[in-house]
Amino acid sequence: MVTMATRPRTSSPVPFPSLGKVFDVLSDDSRLAIVRLLLDGELRTAGQIAELVELPASTCSYHLSKLLSAGITVCQTEGTHRLPVLRRAELEEHFPGLLDLIRHGATV
Repeated sequence: MVTMATRPRTSSPVPFPSLGKVFDVLSDDSRLAIVRLLLDGELRTAGQIAELVELPASTCSYHLSKLLSAGITVCQTEGTHRLPVLRRAELEEHFPGLLDLIRHGATV
């Protein structure tokens, strides 16, 4: 877990994705596992996420990049750490109930 001593910088989100794009990106089990993990709101580095979802670091980075480029996440930067964060409020606003389905293990 990364502690936040100073206010982190957050990347500018890409335009919000369509439902089709969200489903396309979340159709991968590894990306679903990452999103489930990010739902708890804890800030983690890519290495920590990789360890928790049991993926090689390079594979996890690839999936994190897909989530970021699809607009599902943004990156907060604290020092040299890049910390993926779900765009939770926007996802809930555009696709009500989607995060609950993911949280409870439904496949998208």
